Amino acid sequence: MPTCPLDFLWLEITGRCQLACEHCYASSGPSGTHGTMATADWKRTIDQAVDLGVARIQLIGGEPTLHPDLPALVRHALSRGPEVEVYSNLVRVSDELWRLFESPGVALATSYYSPAAEQHDAVTGRRNSHDRTLASIRQALARGIPVRVGVVSVRPGQQVDAAVAELRALGVADIGVDRVRQVGRGVRDAAPDIAQLCGGCADLSLAVSPVGDAWPCVFSRWLRVGNVREEPLEAVNARAGEVRRELAAAFVERRGGRRCGPDGDGGLCRPVCMPVLGCRPFRAEH
Repeated sequence: MPTCPLDFLWLEITGRCQLACEHCYASSGPSGTHGTMATADWKRTIDQAVDLGVARIQLIGGEPTLHPDLPALVRHALSRGPEVEVYSNLVRVSDELWRLFESPGVALATSYYSPAAEQHDAVTGRRNSHDRTLASIRQALARGIPVRVGVVSVRPGQQVDAAVAELRALGVADIGVDRVRQVGRGVRDAAPDIAQLCGGCADLSLAVSPVGDAWPCVFSRWLRVGNVREEPLEAVNARAGEVRRELAAAFVERRGGRRCGPDGDGGLCRPVCMPVLGCRPFRAEH
């Protein structure tokens, strides 16, 4: 297979999470596991990704802060050059992790649902998650850590606009709003299919699961293109390249010849569903 370029990599390092968000694309929760990918497997994947040109890596889950080797993986990625973003629910961040997140080249991203605690907690399935996440957003800003926030419209009557206003007042500069993508627990009245994708997975991205399975993005989980425990990332990415070309053609057709954007405006991809925020460049300089 020919070598295909690759720029962005999602590493879904765990399926475990303290929360049970009703729209979770990965169906993660307290009963989830870290899967079969050992730390050595993740480091090898990072090394192979850098060799393919990856400049940006997002560590996600589940909840990545629950993985015992998150610090080792962040430091390994930074040592190889890519910028690193950790997508966390920010429910509990230890002092060690705050120090890690202050490292040059690291950024944070999270999801926030409403300034009303009861609305936010209803989405996450855990009491006090609103207060904990909000406190951590304030902490990240105070520490000068780049932080992005995605507000996903999940329930009728959810105060999405008020959530955006509150975040802006706090000083969060990078905020996005999105609908639920019907994948995982997000499925409502449609099956997971191309209609749930924003178009960014037709670009130079790849996602890897806790068991090593790979997809063009974390929402295209029915489009398995290989397993990084069974073959080199280069081979997996080459196969993904074929799928990307098919997706790109489908997205153009879906938008009447325009580049796909989540609002149908032909703009660049800006998906902000939990826990992505990853189809576009992020800057982690501080």
